[in-house]
Amino acid sequence: MSDAQALELSKTRPAKRARRTSADRLRDAILALSDHRAQVIAQSERSWASITFAGARHVFTLIFVGEEAVEAGERFVANLPEHEFALSGHLVADATVSEVEHRMVPSPRMVVTCEVLMLEEG
Repeated sequence: MSDAQALELSKTRPAKRARRTSADRLRDAILALSDHRAQVIAQSERSWASITFAGARHVFTLIFVGEEAVEAGERFVANLPEHEFALSGHLVADATVSEVEHRMVPSPRMVVTCEVLMLEEG
């Protein structure tokens, strides 16, 4: 196939989108719970399994910058442990906040580290 043919074909066929992973969907749900006021500054995933379940333990570090964002961060910390996540094919078995760092000077800032155990359904 010539370069001209490939270029013409690329114009008519939409580019393939990368498939969204369960970790991507969980990150989006975490950001929604933060009222989209946080930025994910670190994210990791470690496989997890028991005799009856398989899944992964996810660790997120979020930063909330500014007074309104910090208020959203405080709501996030309060709501995360009891939040019902709706993730197709997965169940959140445990969600905890493992660390919170507040700083008010020179401007309000809050860093939150949370851990989420997500299991595969079925």
